Order: sequence, then C-alpha cells, then structure tokens
Amino acid sequence: MSKAKRATIILILACAVIAVLAMKTRQHPREIIPTPTGTSDNLPRLVDLGAGKCIPCKMMAPILEELKTTFAETFDVTFIDVWEHPKEAETYNTRIIPTQIFFNKEGKELFRHEGFFGKEEILAKWKELGVETLPATTEELE
Repeated sequence: MSKAKRATIILILACAVIAVLAMKTRQHPREIIPTPTGTSDNLPRLVDLGAGKCIPCKMMAPILEELKTTFAETFDVTFIDVWEHPKEAETYNTRIIPTQIFFNKEGKELFRHEGFFGKEEILAKWKELGVETLPATTEELE
C-alpha cells in the first residue's frame, strides 16, 4: 500500500474518531428533569451528583449542607450518590463526579459544572442566574 493511501486511511479514521468523541461529549439539551424526591417544586434547585467515597465530593459535602440550611427559602440543595443510584447518573447525563446542575423553579437546567465547586462560586453562579442569594434568616447575616 502506498504512503498516500495509508495517510488517507489514517486521516479518515482520525476524523471518524473525532466525530464520535464530539458526539459523545457534546452537552445534552437543557431539558426539564424530574425534581428529586424531597425538594420543593417552587424553588430553584442545585443538584450535586457525586459519591460518598469521592474526595472532591467529600470536600463539597459540608458546603452543600451549609447551603441547604442557610438558603433553605431561596433554593433547594440535593445530593445524589451515583454509586448507590447509578440510574440517576444516567438520568442527569453525568460524565464525571462531582457534577453540579442548577435548575430554575420550573425544572429547566440553567447551568452545569463538573468538578469541585466552592461555596462562593456557587453563590456567585446563582446571582449570575438571577437568584438572590439571601440567607434564610437574618441571624446568618451576622
């Protein structure tokens, strides 16, 4: 086989691999996903998909708990362990953990982040998305 034919075949295969990878990693449409059990239908919500044994997920656990308590009247916070509930990972199109998904109060996905996401970054994202991040009580302001 000539060098030109080999190069053409390699180029075609490389393009095919790139096309498949692009289709697999392309972001899924911002669809309405059912509200996780135990959350309010009339508040925006943050869904964190992770696992109890994942180190970045463990680092996020106290942040999520604080947000859940402090901003209970502003937005819902839900943690889903995808190792215990693998179908949820599929439902939310999770590629890596942790993944945080911000939903409006109608359940439409507004933003998705993969990896560790700090408290200040989460609050800044809510503000950017138009959700006023005021604590549930004035005691938290002090």
